Amino acid sequence: MSQISIRSALATSIILLAGAIALPLRAQTAITLTAPPDETLYTSYFFGTAYQSATWIVCGSTAQTEGCFGSGSLGPFGQIGALLEGNQTVSGNTVTRHIYVVDVASGSSADSVVLYVYKKTDVVTASDDQTTVTLLKQVTLPLTGGSTALCSMAANNGFLFIGTNLTSNGVRVQKSNLAMVTFGGFSPPMNVTSITADRYGYVAATFSGGGFTGNIEFGPNGNSVGDGGGAWFMLDTFLGVSPSNIPAFPDQFPLPLGYRPKSVKP
Repeated sequence: MSQISIRSALATSIILLAGAIALPLRAQTAITLTAPPDETLYTSYFFGTAYQSATWIVCGSTAQTEGCFGSGSLGPFGQIGALLEGNQTVSGNTVTRHIYVVDVASGSSADSVVLYVYKKTDVVTASDDQTTVTLLKQVTLPLTGGSTALCSMAANNGFLFIGTNLTSNGVRVQKSNLAMVTFGGFSPPMNVTSITADRYGYVAATFSGGGFTGNIEFGPNGNSVGDGGGAWFMLDTFLGVSPSNIPAFPDQFPLPLGYRPKSVKP
């Protein structure tokens, strides 16, 4: 065997050996997911007199301490109809999220519906959590409220879906800019009785009135994916659905089963 052939064979053997050694090392490399800095903290709320305010308090533990670290209040409002927290955004040891509050008895007429958007910021260290809550925006919704109004609200990553039982339409609010689009339009007119969502971002709005029920379903992108008769609702993995605002009927609506191939775009 020539020297060139020997060198070539040795080089090939070294490359193969290096590959055999390197492959198991790459296969054993694990991806470490960093937990959010407020993972061991929680925020509790309680209502003030006549539901005109809400108090929040942050408790839990940090790496070195435990207990309750801060508190504050939201309001005053005419009457709180619904509250909801948004998803968190993490930057270093700072966690921010929005709090959405629907006031169903706002304004001089006491039946205006106003959405308030707060920003909650938690700066978490080994020994403390500094929490601040500030009002960012407020916007009047095209809904009818009042002291007897029952408000429903659900959300996905991009949108809020809000309605009251005194309004024959609901409103979809885009989180990024608070742009609004109404939905509904059933005949005969029916009012919003519940809005529910699942963990994937699908939302169902239920309507009821005059002995009739209807529903509209939305996808994660905020667009309608279905509608029809019946008080259909969705379930998530966190909260149970109460039947108090969802009508029940002895006769089951026909299930809209059936599917078709998707259209192929050229």
